[in-house]
Parts: sequence; C-alpha cells; structure tokens
Amino acid sequence: MTFLNDQRRMYFLSACLLALTVLLCCTWRFWRGGGQVAAPDTTAAPREIAAATPDVPPTVTPGPLATVGAGTASVPTVVYYQDNSGYLVPVMKQIEAQEGIAKATLSLMVSSPRNDMEAARLGLRTVLPEGTGIDLDIAGGTARVNLTGAVDALPDAAAESNMVSAVVQALTEFDTVNAVRFLINGREVETLAHGTPVSGAFKRGQLNLESVSAAFPVEDAKTVTLYFAGETGSLIVPVTRMVYGEPDINTAVLELLKGPSAMSPLESALPAGCGLISVDLDKSGKAVINLTDEFMNLIDASDGGRQALRALALTCGQFPGVTEVEVQVDGAPYDAAEATMSLPRFVNDAESVADQFLQAQARLLFGDDE
Repeated sequence: MTFLNDQRRMYFLSACLLALTVLLCCTWRFWRGGGQVAAPDTTAAPREIAAATPDVPPTVTPGPLATVGAGTASVPTVVYYQDNSGYLVPVMKQIEAQEGIAKATLSLMVSSPRNDMEAARLGLRTVLPEGTGIDLDIAGGTARVNLTGAVDALPDAAAESNMVSAVVQALTEFDTVNAVRFLINGREVETLAHGTPVSGAFKRGQLNLESVSAAFPVEDAKTVTLYFAGETGSLIVPVTRMVYGEPDINTAVLELLKGPSAMSPLESALPAGCGLISVDLDKSGKAVINLTDEFMNLIDASDGGRQALRALALTCGQFPGVTEVEVQVDGAPYDAAEATMSLPRFVNDAESVADQFLQAQARLLFGDDE
C-alpha cells in the first residue's frame, strides 16, 4: 500500500536525521572545547581477541593495542551489549581518550537516551539499568566495582546474569584486570534479588554458554567458542559450546559447520551442507581449512560471504599458534586473490556494524519498491 510505503520512507528519513543531529552535536561539543581531550589512562588498554572461556587460551598475548599519546583524540575499547534474544555481544567502539577508560567503557553500557540510541544503531540493547552509578578501583589485577541505583531491582535472573557477565567481560578486556569484585550500593552481598551470585572474585568466563540436555555428561565435557551470525546479519555472536574429546581447531571447525543449536535464533555462518575435508596448521601459524564444494554457495550471500569468512577466522583464531587462516575448497584456494585471511582484532566493529544494519533496514523498508 502507498500509505505504508510512505510510512516506511518517513521512518527511514527520521532515523537518518536523528543520526545527523547526533553527529552535529558531537562536532559542536568538540569545537567549543577547542579540540582538547583529557589525558588518557595508559595503564589499562583493552585486550585484542581473547578466548571467551578459560578452557581455551587467548589467541595473542594480551597487550596494549597502541601507545596512547597526549594528542590522541580517541582510543578503542570493547563494549558489551545484548541482543533481543539475550546473547551478549562484544563491540569495539572508538571513544574519547581520557583518564579511566575502563570506567568510561562501563558507562556506555548503562541505559540512557544516548546510549540506548547508540546500541539501537547496532541492533542491540544496553545491559545496565538507567541511572546506574559506577565507582571503579583497579589495583593488583583486581577491579573493584561499586554499582549503585536500580541494579538490585532488575526484572529477572536473566537480566541480572547478563549485567554481571557483561561487566566482568568488559573489564577483563583490559590488561590490568584479571578478576572483578562487586559491591552493590556500597555493600558486599551474596546474591542479587533473583539469586544471581555477586560475591567473591569473578574471572573471564564462558560467554553465551549453550544449554545442554540433562543426559549430557557435563563433568567430562570441554568447551570451544564458536561464532555465528546474529539475527540482523550485521553482527557476529560468540557462543560457548560443550564438546566431547579434545577442544582443538579441528573440533571447533566441525562444530561451526553444524551451526547453532536448534533452539537458537542465530544463523549459521557457513553454507548449508558444507563439510570439512581437513584442517592443517603449519609451523608458521597458518591454519589451512579445506572444505567441500558446497562452500562456494557463500558467494550468494548478500555480503559476498565476508561475515562467514570472518566467523571462520575468529573460530580458528582462539587457538594458540594460529596467526592466519587459508580457506580451500576441494584443495584449491577459495579466492586466489585473498586466499589467506589475517585474524580479526575484534569480533565486531561498531561503525561497520552500524553501516550494515542501516543498509539491511533500508532493504527491508524499500526493497519491494525497487
């Protein structure tokens, strides 16, 4: 109907105008401040890609991404949001260089008109309730964070668990943080209102752990981290899966090919029917992944298969010694021009995700009229 199409166009134009307004406000604020920024906190720089589970070591030795100088206008940090299904999603954002980058990172995860709009641009939601206050002290590898406000009155256990996990994951992205301790409104408490534990030291843990049947022998299981496409198609979501046998690169690729669990709204990053022929890791750190010819169906994807290749590289990159990934199809390079991929430094990049999400929404709104 013409009326509905007009509504769609108005919605899309309104979103564009809103984004433009935010950009103009930020530019005005920077201009009024003479381009000055606060001195950065160089004692806590975010980690590069790290394993989301203690069973799998980080891909690279954690270390500063770059030396932040006095004239640096922005620095990268990893913010944890949640999608509409409750999965936690790490997103790299560039933020203003300042003292206390870790606290500034957590502040971006608090619900507010601006933070909620920034999350919505990515197809995501914030994880800490509106009005949450944050006091943070980092010493001796431990971050002591005091959360004040409505954090002890969240609606359910899932919201509590996501908040706690997101805070721990975000803080342990920094080299100076190995463990996190919580205070809730200035007090040490055992649990939140719905039973989520907040006492003791929390270390980087298993992100988005898949549920298993009661018959699954959890005590004998190991874990691998897999990367699947989110509901919007613009995001990659890490998922921790329990497996039998050795949690090595061969097992991880096999599990990635199986796709997400039947109950998950996530989508498989790789084409249906694609099989694994072999996985080889040479002395230089290059992982050669040889797949069946169904992998060639990847070129039919709307993004040309970029997300799938990225998910494959991320899945392989969680293992020590892997520095790059080459994809083959029946023994021949998938793309002779780009046969070997470097490992992504981050799971998701905010600007890239926002652009892809906007394009996807535009196709949804106007696709039928083109």
